[in-house]
Amino acid sequence: MAPPRILLCGDPLGHLNQLFKRVSSVNKSTGPFDALLCVGQFFPDSSERLEELTEYVDGRKSIPLPTYFIGDYGAGAVKVLSAAAKDSSNQGFKMDGLKIRDNLFWLKGSGKFILHVSKSDIPPEISESSGSDAMISELVAEIKPRYHIAGTKGIYYAREPYMNVDVAHVTRFIGLAAVGNASKQKFIHAISPTPASTMSSTEISTKPPNTTLSPYTYVERAANAHEAEKRSADVAKDSQYWRYDVSKRQKVGGGDSAKLCFKFISSGSCPQGDKCHFHHDMDAREQSLRGVCFDFLNKGKCERGESCNFKHSLQEGDRRTKSSRSKECWFCLSSPNVESHLITSIGENCYCALAKGPLVQDHMLILPVEHLPNTLSSPPEFEIELVKFQNSLKAYFKNHKKEVVFFEFVYLKTSHANLQAIPIPSNRVSAVKDIFNLAAEKLGFKFMVLKCDKISEGRKLLRDQFDGKFSLFYVELPGGTILSHAVEENEKFPVQFGREVRHLASVYRYAFMVSELDDQLVKTVEIGAILKINNQTKT
Repeated sequence: MAPPRILLCGDPLGHLNQLFKRVSSVNKSTGPFDALLCVGQFFPDSSERLEELTEYVDGRKSIPLPTYFIGDYGAGAVKVLSAAAKDSSNQGFKMDGLKIRDNLFWLKGSGKFILHVSKSDIPPEISESSGSDAMISELVAEIKPRYHIAGTKGIYYAREPYMNVDVAHVTRFIGLAAVGNASKQKFIHAISPTPASTMSSTEISTKPPNTTLSPYTYVERAANAHEAEKRSADVAKDSQYWRYDVSKRQKVGGGDSAKLCFKFISSGSCPQGDKCHFHHDMDAREQSLRGVCFDFLNKGKCERGESCNFKHSLQEGDRRTKSSRSKECWFCLSSPNVESHLITSIGENCYCALAKGPLVQDHMLILPVEHLPNTLSSPPEFEIELVKFQNSLKAYFKNHKKEVVFFEFVYLKTSHANLQAIPIPSNRVSAVKDIFNLAAEKLGFKFMVLKCDKISEGRKLLRDQFDGKFSLFYVELPGGTILSHAVEENEKFPVQFGREVRHLASVYRYAFMVSELDDQLVKTVEIGAILKINNQTKT
């Protein structure tokens, strides 16, 4: 298969007529191309170009190539993106972004990508650091992309390829001017990257003659050399970057420690540890988990204003208790202990992951992003998204001639909710109900049976039945049947009842046995399973 042919463009700023006219011309003369990726600000700077934008959003004008953008700010952004987010076809996890209309997709995220560079012969607009963002440098140095495409600086600049630390491939940086710029600098660039999975080790490690050292190594050395000076400057500028009481900070390292570490705030940990030049603050981490804008936390203001999707005020709450729970819990996404390689997809309120100790191959879990004890007493927005995850898993396994059994033990002492999803061969589904009833009979109880046509209706009945004063086991069977059992106070009920229904193994036909493997091999097997699921989902 031939490598994809991709067009890249700088900030469109609402100049869509000029952009798509140029794209059509390039596609006709040197194409065909597979897609157009837009960096920087997609929407207009002012309302003067709203009509031009609306003509494309409404479908009155055609878009020549599948076009993807990330800049979710500017005139008209809130109206267009809010409508897209509410569209039922855009609900759940989307590999290709949210569809605005045919050939136009929004890849949710920020459009500001600026690189720190350190060459004396580069344009002064790039080397001048006042408009730069050190956090982007930190991010790019961490993920080491093969291509780094940037906008927002308003000029075209193609840097020499540079080497990365600890990886074989080089990175190519390309800065693109804005569409319709007055100086007529280049705003369209074409690439045709060969997927790394199809390249040999020799091919991927090939370095062009003009390859340089990583600019981030230089930045780190410079930061260390001027550590004392920067620390002094940070104190002087403190009020404009930070709105918390200075006495509450837990400063780590030197350098730009008054600025927040994006890696730590977003994930709860930073691989650079004490060597990081930015601030690791758990209070800010907790505010971020409550939906507060990172720019607001870091600078005290957000350039996107009302078009920003995050909160611009500090949120009250029990930060100490929540932080402690999140750090210790294996399932909280904010925990450093979370097995992130098992995660298949993440929504706004819940996420899906491969089970660590699977009963069968492709044994999945649906879990809340935040620290919630069960799925039945969770907020309405979580329940809506959970049902969508359930329907997605059912559709996925149906393509593999399987049905899904969901079960959960709502245990009053449970720390973090997890809804188990077990795929069953379609020709064995009829036996599952009898097996659960047999297991219940051996323990001396009978299931209450609920029959519903839709998952959402059945779960509503369960939520109405559960008052939080007792434990509850329930299993959702294919066809709309739900078996539930309210566990009495002194009843000896196995916490792992759903996993210990012994006869289920014969229904599955096989078990996914990894208990005798060493930890590293187990992780390799798990990653392989995740890659297979993701590849089949894309197909």
